[in-house]
Amino acid sequence: MARICPLFSSSGGNSFYISSSGNSLLVDAGMNAKQLEIAIESIGESAEKIKALLITHEHSDHISAVRVFASRYNIPVYASEGTLKGMESIFDCSKLNLNEISFDGFEAAGMKVVPFHTSHDSRESNGYRIETPDSRSIAVATDMGYVSEDVRRALLGCDAVLLESNHDLGMLRCSSYPYHVKRRIMSGVGHLSNDSCAEFARELVENGTTRLILGHLSRENNDPLLAYQTTKSVLEMMGAVEGRDYILKVAKPVNDERAITL
Repeated sequence: MARICPLFSSSGGNSFYISSSGNSLLVDAGMNAKQLEIAIESIGESAEKIKALLITHEHSDHISAVRVFASRYNIPVYASEGTLKGMESIFDCSKLNLNEISFDGFEAAGMKVVPFHTSHDSRESNGYRIETPDSRSIAVATDMGYVSEDVRRALLGCDAVLLESNHDLGMLRCSSYPYHVKRRIMSGVGHLSNDSCAEFARELVENGTTRLILGHLSRENNDPLLAYQTTKSVLEMMGAVEGRDYILKVAKPVNDERAITL
């Protein structure tokens, strides 16, 4: 049995727990180490059991717990060359077991991990497709300005996908954010809107994905119900029935047991 559980998911911090066949790993480690430990305990798991930490990019909402958490539990850290350099420019990594990922795939925590490039304003951001020992496929894809062909190839056919649904365009345009911040979020190296997320969710379900979690929602420029309804409406228009053809959940900023099992 495979499981994915968002521990944190917002612009304030991100971390996703994935487990299968007694092995577990984390994708990203935002917030701080203590908060991360509490979140892991809240889902009935232990930090000592985590065998790998996969990092998507070096922005603070994805790495703020890495140095303390990974060194405390002696967890290998995996990231792209650009992300590793980014982290090394931010904090002391000398006590960490750092590993540069191969985009051809590698093994971590008893699972096959296949990274894919994403379009974001960081040094070398990526997402991850994870193949579990029981032949399930789970992907984490956030922090991207658009759905590239790399992302599409990696995610189509996955059993479960955690997909970014960052903002509602109307809310963002009317927000108090400075213009340059709005432009950055809506750009090709920014974040996926609810509408873009919903359109790609349709492709995913058409190609066999049965579990969807919407993540990395903006607290200021989105609403969980709005994100949910935007994707659900597009899926309903294609004739898909929730509960029969797919399960759709929205990750909250702090874990509230929105886990999905396969």
